[in-house]
Amino acid sequence: MQGIKILEQLKEEIPEHEYEHYLKQLHYIEEKSKSNLLVFGAPNILIAKWIKTKYAQRIAQLFEREHGVTPKVDIILPSEYKTSKSISKIHIKNRKKNSLLDFTCTFEAFVVGTSNRLAYNAALRVAQQQAAYNPLLIYGSTGLGKTHLLNAIGNFVSQHKSVNYVTSEQFLNDFLYHIRNKTMDRFKEKYRSSDYLLIDDVQFFARGEESQNEFFHTFNELQANKKQIVLTSDKHPNFINKLDDRLKSRFVSGMICDIQSPELETKINIIKNKCETDKIYLSDDVIYFIATNVNSNIREIGGIMINIHAAATLIGQEITLEFAKNLLKEHIVEENINITLDRIIEFVSKEFNMKLSEITSKSRKKDIVLARRIVIYLARTLTPNSMPSLAQSLGMKDHSSVSKAYKAIENEIKRDNNFKIQLEELQNRIKSKN
Repeated sequence: MQGIKILEQLKEEIPEHEYEHYLKQLHYIEEKSKSNLLVFGAPNILIAKWIKTKYAQRIAQLFEREHGVTPKVDIILPSEYKTSKSISKIHIKNRKKNSLLDFTCTFEAFVVGTSNRLAYNAALRVAQQQAAYNPLLIYGSTGLGKTHLLNAIGNFVSQHKSVNYVTSEQFLNDFLYHIRNKTMDRFKEKYRSSDYLLIDDVQFFARGEESQNEFFHTFNELQANKKQIVLTSDKHPNFINKLDDRLKSRFVSGMICDIQSPELETKINIIKNKCETDKIYLSDDVIYFIATNVNSNIREIGGIMINIHAAATLIGQEITLEFAKNLLKEHIVEENINITLDRIIEFVSKEFNMKLSEITSKSRKKDIVLARRIVIYLARTLTPNSMPSLAQSLGMKDHSSVSKAYKAIENEIKRDNNFKIQLEELQNRIKSKN
C-alpha cells in the first residue's frame, strides 16, 4: 500500500485539476512492486508518459524519504496489468479462435443512434440467432462502425461457434496462396466449415474474377447449410463496379442495412463514451463544441480527441473550451471549406458527367434539371446556405423555385429506393472528402 500513500501525499503538492484529470487515473499495482520498484498502471500511453516525465522523480523522492531506498518508478499500460473481468476468459478464448477479431469491439461498446440503429439491431439479431438474416450486409462510408459491428458479432458468438473473420483482400490473398500451393482442399475446408463467415470490405472482391467465382461457391455452400454470412461494404452492392452479377444477387438476397453519419446526439454520446474508455476528461461544453463543429467520421473524431488530450497533457494545460477552439481552428476551417456549394456542384457534375456551367445555367434539359435539384437538396442538407442565396447562386427566379426543387427530390427519395441509395452514396462521398 506504499504507492497509495505516496499518491495521497503528492495530491497535496500539485494543482487540483492535474490530480483529478491525470494522477487520479493511476492505479498502484502491489503484486508487481518490490522494495526498490514501484509499479503503477495508467489507462493510456499519453498519461503514462506525462506522469513519468513530470512526477516519477518526485514519487521516488517521497518513497526514499519514507523508506530510505530510492526506487525505480514504472508506469505500465492496461495490456500489461489488467486482470479484471473486462478482459474475461471469453475474450481470451475468442482471440485464440480468431486472432483477427478485435476483442474491444463489442455490442456494449457500440454507441447506438438513429443513424445506425437498424444495422446494430440486425447485427445483434444474427449474433443471437444464426442465419436469422442470411446474408446480412452492412454498408456505409469509412469510419462509421461497420467493422465494429462485424467484430462484435464475432466476439459474441465465438464462445460456442466457429468464426472466420477476414477482409476480402485477405480472402483473395489466401485463395491465391492455396492455388499456388495446390492446396485448395484446405482453403475450402477453412471457409466452408465456419458457422459464421464475416467478411469486411466486400467491394474489393471486384478486383479478381477467380476469387469472385470461389466466393460464389463458398457463399452457396454456407447458405445451403444455414451458416451465417455477414458482409460489409462501402456502398450498396448494386453500385459496386465490376462485381459479378451472381454475387450481387446473392448479396441483396438477405438483409441490407446502411449506416449514416451520426446525428448530433449520437456524436455527443460517442465522444462521451470514448472519454470514458480512454480516461480523457472533457467538459460538456468542449464535447458539444467538437460534436457540432467537426463533420468527420467517428474514427477521425476519435483522433481529434486524442490530439486534444495529447496537446493538453504535454504542456500541462487544462482542456478548456478556448483551448479546444484554438487547437481545432484549422481543422474546422478545412472542413467548412470542403463542404461548400461549389464542392457540391463539382461532385454532382462528375456524377452526371456534365460541365459545372450546365448546372448553373437556365437549361431545362431533364438530366440538368435533376442535377440542379440534387445540388439544391444537398446544399440545404450539408451547408448553411439559405434558399434565397441558393436561388441567386444557381440563377433561379427566387427562393420558391429552390423550395420546389428541394421538395421534388424529397418526393423522389420516398418514391424510388434506388434513387435514395445513390443520393446517400453521393452525400457520404462529399462528407468524407473522397
